[in-house]
Amino acid sequence: MALGQAIAPHLPYLRRYGRAISGSQQSGDALVARLLETLVAHPDAVDTRSDLRIQLYRMVHDNFGLVAEQAAAEEAKATDIAIADARLRRIPSLARQALLLTAVEGFSAEDAGRIIGRDADAVQGLIAEATDEIDRQTRARILIIEDEPIIAMDIEMIVRDLGHEVVGVATTHSEAVAEAQKHQPGLVLADIQLADNSSGIEAVQEILTDLSVPVIFITAFPERLLTGDRPEPAFLLTKPYQPATLRAAISQVLFFDQSTVPA
Repeated sequence: MALGQAIAPHLPYLRRYGRAISGSQQSGDALVARLLETLVAHPDAVDTRSDLRIQLYRMVHDNFGLVAEQAAAEEAKATDIAIADARLRRIPSLARQALLLTAVEGFSAEDAGRIIGRDADAVQGLIAEATDEIDRQTRARILIIEDEPIIAMDIEMIVRDLGHEVVGVATTHSEAVAEAQKHQPGLVLADIQLADNSSGIEAVQEILTDLSVPVIFITAFPERLLTGDRPEPAFLLTKPYQPATLRAAISQVLFFDQSTVPA
């Protein structure tokens, strides 16, 4: 199989990971673009006979480390501290990456360690470190947009267990917009397909015309939203998800959201 064909199925998930660790579609896609540029110039940088997925995530990890170092050097010359830098001083980047790799991307501790260059015990320690910091983060007021009652109840329970406040649960486009306008949430968790056969994406787009709020989309088909050829959400969850996955995604969104940083 040609290298391009072997890589193609992994690209949507590499974009998801890149966006999660960097905080935006643009930055995350740039990490993946750099990976592709490297492979075009040096196709022998990966071994298709070995675990290609681990090698690709390792390349994104390495690229992110290089970008972070360059950004830190530039930031040191500035007078204003960026929001992500304020968060990064409280959660080391490696700890966040260990949590995302295991909770969101589904790697074992051993495989996550192969990506970030640590052994399994060290990865478990990093996960515990990130989790402890999550528990200390500012709590958010969350709107849930989900038309499946059982899933909505499950999300609500997880969100409340994390200490966040659920301000409303909407099942349709119109309900979602009305609840957002009424409660002014600090975070939105949105399904893609709603009860009135409308699009959760369209509902969120309408909400965002009046309210600046971070959004996590939840879908069984994330690859449909991670093509890289149009404006897309930076944060997605794949159904079915684990509580730890939702916990990690919420913490990462709040990590990059300016409104959650204490003065």
